[in-house]
Amino acid sequence: MKILIINSGSSSIKYQLMVMPTNEVICSGMIDRIGLETSNVTFKTSSNTIEETLPIPNHKVGLQKVANMLLDAEKGVIKSTSEIGAVGHRVVHGGSDFSDTVKIDENVKAKIKQLFELAPLHNPANLEGINVAEEIFSSAEQIAVFDTAFHQTMPEVAYKYAIPNYLLTENKVRVYGFHGTSHKYVSEKAIENLKSNSKIITIHLGNGCSMAAIKDGKCIDTTMGFSPSNGLIMGTRCGDIDQSVVFYMIKNLDYTPDEVNSILLKQSGMLGLTGYSDLRDIESEAEKGNKDCQLALFMNAYRIKKTIGSYTAALNGLDAIVFTAGIGENSSHIRKLVCTDMDYFGIELDQEKNQIRSKEIREINTPNSRTKVLVVPTDEEYEIANQVYHLLQN
Repeated sequence: MKILIINSGSSSIKYQLMVMPTNEVICSGMIDRIGLETSNVTFKTSSNTIEETLPIPNHKVGLQKVANMLLDAEKGVIKSTSEIGAVGHRVVHGGSDFSDTVKIDENVKAKIKQLFELAPLHNPANLEGINVAEEIFSSAEQIAVFDTAFHQTMPEVAYKYAIPNYLLTENKVRVYGFHGTSHKYVSEKAIENLKSNSKIITIHLGNGCSMAAIKDGKCIDTTMGFSPSNGLIMGTRCGDIDQSVVFYMIKNLDYTPDEVNSILLKQSGMLGLTGYSDLRDIESEAEKGNKDCQLALFMNAYRIKKTIGSYTAALNGLDAIVFTAGIGENSSHIRKLVCTDMDYFGIELDQEKNQIRSKEIREINTPNSRTKVLVVPTDEEYEIANQVYHLLQN
């Protein structure tokens, strides 16, 4: 069965066409920097790689570009959309309605839309991907895989907020956690590497960032909560902030609630600190002496280091930390900042190994490091395809 995986992030689209259950990848690619004039488009097969830079204003245009490349008469990989048996969609927020992979119908789409306010940078893009895919791949099964599912193993002590109980029981206000597909995949790969069900902290760093504490293969805590807006400093999201700031901005600075929401989600984080949302630009400017960019990088790493400390306490120990996703896999500078002055936790980084770029899982700690430091390339697309295939088989 040919399964097309569509992973619509807040500013990117990853896609992959696979044959299951053989795990054969027919083609893969990515569109990043969506919304900018310099969006990057890649399309890879076993014999071809196409790279383009062009404006991709939104996810709908991006998904139409993906479909055109798949069907291209000269370099495409399918002759008809009917060749694709299923389209697997990564959906960020499933709320309390979805804890498993499901077939998409109008009811599922309506519930995804109801959750727009809780994942405003993601669920709209996810639903757009579903709508466009239904038009283009009309004969395929449309399947949703939810980012919140992996975190359903969190104990009540971790997922419950200290607010009136009825807000949980009646309104489902709780910690849900996100990037679950990635945390699940890389933690399983790390456990295979360590050859034991260990105490692991997974660190997913991209335009959106999150961490998870994983004990014996199960998530016991995670940094994102009711929505994917809190926790670490992100590309445009502020992460953790005193809620009083929100009321201060509304009552004293005359912002509307919608304006505050936009500022904290779309104008804050690394963008608010530096004027840049892409870490590659920020690192480049920092090297040139830009003080704002230098400080932002230290702030980013400082927040991650504090979370490593708290999660080590929650796990009652630490066997490994795992870096993954676009920044986690590729930014040796961020990894160095995070692992510096962490000897109390038994973390010692090998500077030469840290500079290596690879598509393979690798250890970048010194031989004397008590805690393993792993870089595990995430493969959310494979994880989604696997879940889609098993749902349809069952």
